[in-house]
Amino acid sequence: MYVAVKGGEAAISNAHRLLADRRRGDRSLPAIGIEQIVAQLGLAVDRVMAEASLYDRALAALAVRQARGDMIEAIFILRAYRTTLPRFGYSKPVETGVMLVERRVSATYKDLPGGQLLGPTFDYTHRLLDPSLLGDEPVDTALERDEPGEPVMRVSDILAGEGLVEDDGNLPEGHVAGDLTREPLEFPMARDLRLQALARGDEGFLLALGYSTQRGYARTHPFVGEVRIGEVEVELDMPELGFSVSLGRIQVTECQMVNQFKGSAKNPPQFTRGYGLVFGQSERKAMAMSLVDRALRAEEFGEDIMAPAQDEEFVISHSDNVQATGFVEHLKLPHYVDFQAELDLVRRMRREYEAAQNIDTDLPEAAE
Repeated sequence: MYVAVKGGEAAISNAHRLLADRRRGDRSLPAIGIEQIVAQLGLAVDRVMAEASLYDRALAALAVRQARGDMIEAIFILRAYRTTLPRFGYSKPVETGVMLVERRVSATYKDLPGGQLLGPTFDYTHRLLDPSLLGDEPVDTALERDEPGEPVMRVSDILAGEGLVEDDGNLPEGHVAGDLTREPLEFPMARDLRLQALARGDEGFLLALGYSTQRGYARTHPFVGEVRIGEVEVELDMPELGFSVSLGRIQVTECQMVNQFKGSAKNPPQFTRGYGLVFGQSERKAMAMSLVDRALRAEEFGEDIMAPAQDEEFVISHSDNVQATGFVEHLKLPHYVDFQAELDLVRRMRREYEAAQNIDTDLPEAAE
């Protein structure tokens, strides 16, 4: 990311002052608070946390406010802050199978053990502007179940019971999970590293790639096996104690996409999986991630790589919005010397072109 800009000190200072003024806005209105952003703009906060790879709602809300609502700028701010934090260990893999589910829907089975839970969603709204939100009208309290939440089985376990879906997440013996925040990217990548990159990739980019797979650019035919949103426990192993301790609970969104697979010389016809897991309530991102994950497994299943969504290096190298922003926005920084060189080159080529045209015009016409 390009961040260093040289220029007039006074001009830059005034630009910062103007930015702060525009961020505050009309002084007759109360300033928006961090608590308000966390409570009322929760989906924006969740996206910033997910793509910045830092689970902290208050800091994400602060970044949203500081960036004036620019999601990518807020993600960049929070990710930059993340790099200043000490690393004292790696938590154990979260067990989403025992998630305390708030929302859980499946497009493959109508009647599920544990039931379909619609949860907080826009899916069944009419997408019409609601004038009542111009004010602060009272809102009914949400209904909650009386019985305590219990873990519910995965939908994919139903297919696994019949042997109709591939095994879940097999990795080579002795495989050690990578960390893309500490190791440079190298291709080809193991699936765990790919999933790390996709989890903090740009939602819009992954959505477009996922859409492309639906339109024939990856030969996949997916079904939403399950989307679930809820809380999982984060635990840290403590070798000196001999057991793990809980660090708290976080909200995540998980999606398992089920895809057709006609089989190969090594594998029978079966369903295969695409997987997505992100911080907060971000099911569109989790679904897009699972579509792209499955597309990127083409070589694993002996499928032809014919579409952008199947090209690992293309997808991973361009999915990060902080890097993408830097390489696009650096174009507006001073390039005076480069442009003057280009300008001189084009002028010289233009003179040579015009000279050649004049020579052609001066040639006598060929005899008939």
